[in-house]
Amino acid sequence: MPITALPLLAPFCLLLSGVIAFASPEKRIRSTVRLCEALALVALLIAALSALALAMLGTEVSPLFGLWGTGVSIRLDAVSVTMLLLVSFIGWIVVRYTATYLAREARQAAFSGWLSLTLAAVLMLVLAGNLIQLVLAWIATSLFLHQLLLFYPERPAAQRAARKKFITARLGDLALFGAAVVLGIQYGTTDIGSILEAARSGEGGGLAMAAAALFAAAALLKSAQFPTHGWLTEVMENPTPVSALLHAGVINAGGFLLIRFADVMLLAPTVLAVLVVVGGFTALFGGLVMLTQPAVKTSLAWSTVAQMGFMVLQCGLALFPLALLHIVAHSLYKAHSFLASGGAVETIAANRRPGPVAIPKAGAVARAFLLALAIYVVIGLVFGFEHKSPQAIALGAILIFGVAYMLAQGLADAAPRALTRLTIVYAVATSVGYFALQQVAVWLTASVLPLTPAPGALEWTLIALAVLSFGVVAVVQAMFPLWAYHPAAAGLRVHLSNGFYTNAIFDRMLGGWRVAGHTAPKSNSTGA
Repeated sequence: MPITALPLLAPFCLLLSGVIAFASPEKRIRSTVRLCEALALVALLIAALSALALAMLGTEVSPLFGLWGTGVSIRLDAVSVTMLLLVSFIGWIVVRYTATYLAREARQAAFSGWLSLTLAAVLMLVLAGNLIQLVLAWIATSLFLHQLLLFYPERPAAQRAARKKFITARLGDLALFGAAVVLGIQYGTTDIGSILEAARSGEGGGLAMAAAALFAAAALLKSAQFPTHGWLTEVMENPTPVSALLHAGVINAGGFLLIRFADVMLLAPTVLAVLVVVGGFTALFGGLVMLTQPAVKTSLAWSTVAQMGFMVLQCGLALFPLALLHIVAHSLYKAHSFLASGGAVETIAANRRPGPVAIPKAGAVARAFLLALAIYVVIGLVFGFEHKSPQAIALGAILIFGVAYMLAQGLADAAPRALTRLTIVYAVATSVGYFALQQVAVWLTASVLPLTPAPGALEWTLIALAVLSFGVVAVVQAMFPLWAYHPAAAGLRVHLSNGFYTNAIFDRMLGGWRVAGHTAPKSNSTGA
């Protein structure tokens, strides 16, 4: 077997795990679950060996295993190996967590089977070397996930969320299928490497731009972008491992698609502009709604909506290496957040507040923003601003607004000095980490992903709009405790907590929802 086919063993292990889980008798469920965990660990080890092979051999493409030009091929490069390691690691963690979480569930074996098949499909997607494999793995991922979303089929809320996800996913499937057909016609091949090489040289024309638009549509639908985000905030009636897998893994497929076909996307600047607008608005919208959610899992779901919007924004700015870095960081954070959410709630409930909460006033917020920008400029000069694209500098400014929000808590009048020192240390560490990880991401993907092009008039306008919008929202968030409970803000808070009812509008577009023995509630807009 050629070394380039080694990564194929990872999804094979998970596929085998799924088959074993479905075929296992109920009395052997414990040993079956342990075997599934072992095979997931083997898949992770294969992913690590694949990363080593990439370091030794560089980018490689396996032969096509199939007939008549159709089959399985593996593209081994920095993007696919990064996603392979990420999905394999999170998959192993989730499978291991499931063994305890569902220990007394009657259908634990079936759950493990669908979980393993979903992971196998995701791995086939990120490793795909041809368009046919990519489309089939994309569709299979969604169909297998659908079974996990309906693990408790008797729950009306689960059926509603699964139905909305199913319809949205099918629209995304059609968009991706259309993009694959258009690319196949334009470039005369289904090999992804050949298509990317031709696109990087400027070939493609109008058909390539059409394909980029279809890729963008598929990614926006897959990533739960406004206004089709509602299903993601409603997926709360399934086991916690499903939420961890969905929010930390499957939801990233849209971003991966944009990153994988970055060379094609650069041929359509207008499409990239649409991604900036939709992604930026979704990030701001999701971030504001998240502040008003009382339930931890619902808050995390809205956080994912916002984070996926920010990732789409990065792709729209042609910062594809940073978008890949964002996927890795967000996936690890969100998997931990969901799997540890129950324990975190218990810990917070058990702790007593030592005193009043330090609420930053306008002066503290202003000082925080000035200090954050000063830290960003100083550290940026050390790393070399002259080597950064305007898009990357603007993205760093947006991220530093989040640092300013943290600093505002430490600079509040009632904040203890220890908190002030700690927030300043965190602010410096965050800025250093951004520039350092940015350089690592660009270096690792230099031979795979295109450089960020110089911005034109449209791009400069979008950059300025993004920085201004995120800056205003950051100030609003920092001062949120001052106005959140003011009588004049009470109505706004209610509307925000319901996501301005866009989910209810989406429900009506789908003709409402009905399940056996139930009808849609008239007053529930978010379903959370």
